[in-house]
Amino acid sequence: LLLALQVRLVMKAHSFIRENVPRVLSSAKDKSSTVHIPRISQYLYFLFAPTLIYRDNYPRNPTIRWGYVATKFAQVLGSLFYAYYIFVRLCIPQFRNSSQETFNLRGLVLCIFNSILPGVLILFLVFFAFLHCWLNAFAEMLRFADRMFYK
Repeated sequence: LLLALQVRLVMKAHSFIRENVPRVLSSAKDKSSTVHIPRISQYLYFLFAPTLIYRDNYPRNPTIRWGYVATKFAQVLGSLFYAYYIFVRLCIPQFRNSSQETFNLRGLVLCIFNSILPGVLILFLVFFAFLHCWLNAFAEMLRFADRMFYK
């Protein structure tokens, strides 16, 4: 989790530098124009906005739909409970039984193959909970209106 956060911050810093350095260098060559340096508030908004492409201004919604935010956080909670259920019912019994037996290759292979489907389900839940629910909830709280940017 910490590594993912660091990678996100490095990507955001790269985008910020890539967008602003050419602007500053071109204004330094002209010498007559003023240098446009982004404000701290613009950078902080960019750090929390669910985008990796820096712009000085993003389209903003006029209001925050708190019902939508509550729905998205409820979906995150539901995804966490469902992932817990998958671990308790499908993953833990496999590994609990294998820890009581002597090591053999057949048992290891069966344990791995029996964990593939729960692992894929948990992977889908993580993608849904974070990329869809969590980021959309924060986009709504920040009134970030450009959610179909890549479309």
